[in-house]
Amino acid sequence: ASQIGTGLTGVLYVLDEPTVGLHQRDTERLINTLKRLRDLGNTVVVVEHDPEVLKAADWIVDFGPGAGKSGGKVVAEGTPTEIMKNPNSLTGKYLSGKKIVNNELTEYRLPSFSSFISISGCSEHNLKNITVNFPLKQYICVTGVSGSGKSTLIHDTLYPALSKALNPYSQEKAGKFEKITGTKQIDQVLLVDQSPIGRTSRSNPATYIGVFTDIRELFAETTEARLRGLTPSHFSFNVQGGRCEACQGQGFTKVEMQFLPDVWVECEECHGTRFKEEILEVQFKDKNIHQVLEMTVSEALDFFQSFPKITSKLLVLQKIGLDYLCLGQPSPTLSGGESQRLKLARELVKPSGSHTVYLLDEPTTGLHFADVEKLLSVIRELVKRESTVIVIEHNLDMIKSADFIIDLGPEGGKKGGEIVAQGTPAEIAKNERSWTGQYLKKVLI
Repeated sequence: ASQIGTGLTGVLYVLDEPTVGLHQRDTERLINTLKRLRDLGNTVVVVEHDPEVLKAADWIVDFGPGAGKSGGKVVAEGTPTEIMKNPNSLTGKYLSGKKIVNNELTEYRLPSFSSFISISGCSEHNLKNITVNFPLKQYICVTGVSGSGKSTLIHDTLYPALSKALNPYSQEKAGKFEKITGTKQIDQVLLVDQSPIGRTSRSNPATYIGVFTDIRELFAETTEARLRGLTPSHFSFNVQGGRCEACQGQGFTKVEMQFLPDVWVECEECHGTRFKEEILEVQFKDKNIHQVLEMTVSEALDFFQSFPKITSKLLVLQKIGLDYLCLGQPSPTLSGGESQRLKLARELVKPSGSHTVYLLDEPTTGLHFADVEKLLSVIRELVKRESTVIVIEHNLDMIKSADFIIDLGPEGGKKGGEIVAQGTPAEIAKNERSWTGQYLKKVLI
């Protein structure tokens, strides 16, 4: 908006996911702003997944066909109409309606709301002394225009209140509320955010979901490893024994540059492999431990197909749409969305039994339509395990698939903080006061 006021022309604007955190009503306003920038004589390049933004574009460049090693190619380019007609474009199939995000309700059970967590007198920031009931063992979407109080309710009030109720020693400080009931029905609460899963290169998808332990045990059972007296710990880069001590198993060494940021260079001793030479000489099916860590999840599924203990964990990563990641990919290189989905994957790997409340804030950030469908299937899996999933979301495919919706508003800031509507997607769509309902009506079939 500030750029329109300057009246500049001949400028190239590059925006990465500008619709993140925006309600559909605000997305329409954003599109109009981008068009006005174009009409002033500027070029606007946008990285985006939102269908309305894609349909409003003059030209689309669609990358793929997959992610990671399977991507990096231009699959299709042209006007939105041309993309929709292009058989090679997965994006085009979703835009044209040939493919839709399946909400699975036909294969699932209709929700029955019998037990609740109730939090009353919520008045932090712009919340207007509201009482909110969250039905348990359901998939719940918290919606509303930007600034309506969604994060205040979930992040600042509900999460700390539940943490304190379940653990009196919790250090979480809750926003203003009067009372919370129903907490005896749950065992734990988890805030699944987009923060990194680890801050060093020693943390990676394989170690995070626990599959690396199984792989190390497999290597330790080989004839070569037994002859050398090697144990599973020798195949770990986190402890002394088999790791390269020059870089302490990181594969890189840090060079401190006094007045400049530190620089990481490949270790001269192990050349980035992280392990001693004698460890790398041990092979399983003609691959050493470093080569296994360089495999993608898809490649590892084929490689370990006769080992169900390993494949069962890898299948979870495939199910959530992370099969393009390398097993040993350092966690600092993962995006926020990838980290968030890895956290969900770890929950699915664990044995079910406890009733957990999962809180997610915009998990569809940066996700393609096909990945949204995978995320929904994982959420359904968690609900089938009799857990509760509460999601702050603007994505209509996620919202229409919810069991229950709590819509805040009616506007943002001081004009927000009220419950505008609550109920099933069909009930919200009939509510004239709800901005979310007005847009939901268009996608409910």
